[in-house]
Amino acid sequence: MTSANFPECLSITLASEGGLSLERTDPGNWTGGKIGKGTLKGTKYGISAAAFPDLDIRNLTLDDVQPIYKARYWDEIGGDTLPDGFDLAIFDYGVNSGSARALRDAQTVIGAPADGKFGPITRTKAATAGTREIKALCTRRLSFMQSLAIWKTYRKGWSARVAKIEAKAVAMFLRSQPGVNAKAALADEASKAEKAAGTLRKAGAAIAVSASGGAGTGAALPAEPNLWVLGGVMVAGLAVAGVLVVKAVREKERARAYREVMAGG
Repeated sequence: MTSANFPECLSITLASEGGLSLERTDPGNWTGGKIGKGTLKGTKYGISAAAFPDLDIRNLTLDDVQPIYKARYWDEIGGDTLPDGFDLAIFDYGVNSGSARALRDAQTVIGAPADGKFGPITRTKAATAGTREIKALCTRRLSFMQSLAIWKTYRKGWSARVAKIEAKAVAMFLRSQPGVNAKAALADEASKAEKAAGTLRKAGAAIAVSASGGAGTGAALPAEPNLWVLGGVMVAGLAVAGVLVVKAVREKERARAYREVMAGG
């Protein structure tokens, strides 16, 4: 719990934000916050036209954005008082989706009133947050992203970003714990994620085969099947299989992110 974490957290976040983006399909690039609404000023170093419509986005420098991040995001989430790692998880989420939303999900995770405002109850509840809370928050963050209309466009980058932030946040927390072998703990997280990915992938494949009528398994269809019912069962089964495959990919990304952090990435 220290203000010294801000530079490191900012550096990690800026690595994902990049330079100037003028992508027309990103609502954050428009001053009105919606595609085609207002002026297309873009986003630079994570500072968007939607959040800062009056700024000259194109000409922002790193020196310009640091105090913005400090006042608008870090201070808004009470960053100086949060446990190591949990601060990064909330901060990066807030930069991406707004501090209030990030705080509401963080408050839900720690059992504080989810009002999106940092206060004494949130500070007290957050004091004991660790790897479990970091991972839970990242799961909620990804779930929110998946609910957005533009998820299909940005899902690959967003999913990888959340996995990376989770791994780095967990590593930050482990480093702050006396007597903890952080490298071994990270290796364990990677192994568990890899095992989960394999289990989900196999389950998805089995359900897909079953839903398609047991092709290749010797399973036989009823002599007089109700085609409407059969069709519904097949669609439902394939949908479940698809969800499991997506979750398997997510676990694989998490495993990769933990391995990269272990390697110094």
